Amino acid sequence: MKKKEKPKYNTVPNIGWMVKMAWNSSRRVLLFCVLTAVLEVLLNLVQLYLAPEVLAKVEQKTSVQDLLVTIGIFTAALFLVQGCKEYVKTNTLFPRVDVRTAIIGKIAEKCSGTSYPNTLSDPFLKLREKAHLACEGNEQATEHIWETLTQLLKNVGGLLIYLTILSRMDPVLLLVIIATCAIGFLVSLYPNNWRYRHREEEEAYYQKKSYIRLKAESMELAKDIRIFGLQNWMNELLDQIHNLYLDFTLRGERVEVLADLTEVVMTMIRNGIAYVYLINMTLNEGLSVSSFLLYFTAVTTFTEWVMGILRELGTLQKESLDISRVREFLDYPEPFLFEKGETVPKATAYELKMDQVSFRYPGADADTIHEMKLTVHPGEKLAIVGLNGAGKTTLVKLLCGLLDPTQGAVLLNGKDIRTFNRREYYGLFSAVFQEFSVLDVTVAEQVAQTTENIDYDKVTDCLEKAGLISMMEKLPQGLKTHVGREVYLDGILFSGGQTQRLMLARALYKDGPILLLDEPTAALDPIAENDIYEKYSAMTTGKTSLFISHRLASTRFCDRIIFVADGGIKEEGTHESLLAAGGAYAELFEVQSRYYQEGKEF
Repeated sequence: MKKKEKPKYNTVPNIGWMVKMAWNSSRRVLLFCVLTAVLEVLLNLVQLYLAPEVLAKVEQKTSVQDLLVTIGIFTAALFLVQGCKEYVKTNTLFPRVDVRTAIIGKIAEKCSGTSYPNTLSDPFLKLREKAHLACEGNEQATEHIWETLTQLLKNVGGLLIYLTILSRMDPVLLLVIIATCAIGFLVSLYPNNWRYRHREEEEAYYQKKSYIRLKAESMELAKDIRIFGLQNWMNELLDQIHNLYLDFTLRGERVEVLADLTEVVMTMIRNGIAYVYLINMTLNEGLSVSSFLLYFTAVTTFTEWVMGILRELGTLQKESLDISRVREFLDYPEPFLFEKGETVPKATAYELKMDQVSFRYPGADADTIHEMKLTVHPGEKLAIVGLNGAGKTTLVKLLCGLLDPTQGAVLLNGKDIRTFNRREYYGLFSAVFQEFSVLDVTVAEQVAQTTENIDYDKVTDCLEKAGLISMMEKLPQGLKTHVGREVYLDGILFSGGQTQRLMLARALYKDGPILLLDEPTAALDPIAENDIYEKYSAMTTGKTSLFISHRLASTRFCDRIIFVADGGIKEEGTHESLLAAGGAYAELFEVQSRYYQEGKEF
């Protein structure tokens, strides 16, 4: 049996949080909620009294003029209230969207600014997914809650007014009405809760269908789909998921049948009792026809108020659960210090040191890095080499502060980096990782990573150093040419090697005091990689530089090379000294050299 969800934040605090969000981003939402509820109740009252009042005038045999005046007053009231209601309704959508957009902005800020370990955490990722789902559209909790609150205010206000109107009637009748409403509501909870309990299953079907559609339309997979004939296979997958979703829908409809039948029975009982009671009053107490019509309509509408309150309270509780997930995501603990951390001290040079550092990924059985001691001296060119999976990238992530050690410490000029403002610490590094992001912006914006105050001369210089300037000169709009076609149809597509050169230009533009290259040239051939690394060596004279590669020949120019294996530093020295030692480094270099000499790439 699935364990019931227990939200961290309850309904009332969640309403308060949403009100605060609205107050800060779009206060009109609060005003429109109240206005809409008031106008809805007024409109209902006008419609309630229209027919009985006209009928009463007829019963009283008033003049045609008085009758027409009465009709005219009610008609004018209907037009006025309905007009105001439609005006408010027309203008209430965008303020609600503004509040939801503000929440989406907070979620995006959390996603982009959270500590890197959170991006590897399953609980964080699950909360992130739920937070996004709560903001996905107009019918989701972070926007629809305003409609729920509006309807709740309307129903409560209508209920109080109608209690006054029906005060002449026997209280037992009102209790019967409330009881039948409660029974119908309680029975309806089962299908409603069934849908809610299975909403993740339903969302999974939508996500799978969306995934297949996106992949079928993806430019990246266009060649594979056509070469390998994947169209029919993808269509079959889509049909299978669609059939599963149809089965899910049928299960839901079967559950809803019982609730619908119960509601029909309760309505017949409720209306039957009201008819009998009012007919008895008409025959025995002289209730007029107009009053009969007024009270019967009021009884029916009173039922709607009661059902509305129960229904909206149920909806509010469900929406509160989704909003709680959003708040839990936004309040997810940060293992790193940011604004509360110390300022990184200014210095002419920086020394990085790993002091008995061990690191183990969550859920792993062994350390990826184990009790490592390493000092990166100011201005040193250090190569970190080893086989794939040796821990080179993890080591680099520890040095640049993306990960914190499980044991030991990483020191900057002798001080533990965990005490610093981590964002300031990141500013020390110009990095290119194996996996990188390319946004659909202009070439200049891609290199500068900003849209304001771009130094175009510096961009051009960085592109030239990265070996892309000749390509830029051939582009129709030069540095203002868009990259990618996800957003701009006139964008260009870079090859793998060109993209990596573009990332190198981006690292050069940032010009941080510590350069970090984590196998960014893996898509290039060994000669091109060696050429770029040699250029970097010349361009970064005096800077602390870390070069990570599994191709040993590409890092011969470095001052020092460490060979990483089994979570530690197995060998250390210059290229020549390591070859002379005849250890694992020399053996791997010999293997790679032999493959290159035979015309193959290792």
